[in-house]
Amino acid sequence: MGDNYVIRPMSAADIDDAVAWAAAEGWNPGDRDAQCFASVDPAGFIGGFLDGRMIASISVVNYDDAFSFLGFYIVQPEYRGKGYGYRLWQEGMAHAGGRTVGLDGVVAEQENYRRSGFALAYRNIRYGGTPVLPTALPGLEIRALKAPDEVLKVFDRTVFPAPRDMFLEAWLGTPRHAAFAAYRDEALAGYAVARPCVAGAKIGPLFAADEEVAGALATAAIGAVDADEIFLDVPEPNAAAISLAARMGLAPVFETARMYRGAAPVIDLARIYGVTSFELG
Repeated sequence: MGDNYVIRPMSAADIDDAVAWAAAEGWNPGDRDAQCFASVDPAGFIGGFLDGRMIASISVVNYDDAFSFLGFYIVQPEYRGKGYGYRLWQEGMAHAGGRTVGLDGVVAEQENYRRSGFALAYRNIRYGGTPVLPTALPGLEIRALKAPDEVLKVFDRTVFPAPRDMFLEAWLGTPRHAAFAAYRDEALAGYAVARPCVAGAKIGPLFAADEEVAGALATAAIGAVDADEIFLDVPEPNAAAISLAARMGLAPVFETARMYRGAAPVIDLARIYGVTSFELG
């Protein structure tokens, strides 16, 4: 490996390329993911460039002083096994510093992540298929969302390890993202976002107080996107979320391991019916 390998922050166009690589790997990113992801920590999107061309990518997004999330760790196939990815990995982890780092690792890479100090917390399972819409029960009010209010931000902190106000502003407000909140007796009971992807659409996040609320939000979100296939990334420990995916007629198609380097954060898994994204947590 010569001196013509340069590691530097990605440009907006480079992030677009990394998202395209993720699509080629079968991760099925959303159509507008690149713009939203870069809103959090632009310096955390790092590329490895050989002779001026990006051949490797990683994102290590610092949400606050205590928590980071790692994604987009991809080396172009013809450059794997040559040390380029490892050098980029080291740079990414240096960006995280002493923070706890989370990731969703594909099965083939989980042992490598263990060797790098990551420990398994639980599995996330991607369910997909043509959905059967859950019947919305009375007593819930579903409202369209365009921006997070303070109540929603507080709710989000029960299910995500760090504040992510800028990300939520982008995620809820991006064109073609359909966001909804559920209220029971005027109290926030959950929210969901659906977005078009390379294949079909994903619901993520799907956060809810219980399965009834999650089903109502899923029905609203699915009705707002033009897609025959729907995907939902479900934490395996949440039995109610697994039950909802089955009731919707979705089947497992992919899995990851949620792993952490450092102390695993305390979050309310019982409220997580769909992960926001495998790339940013």
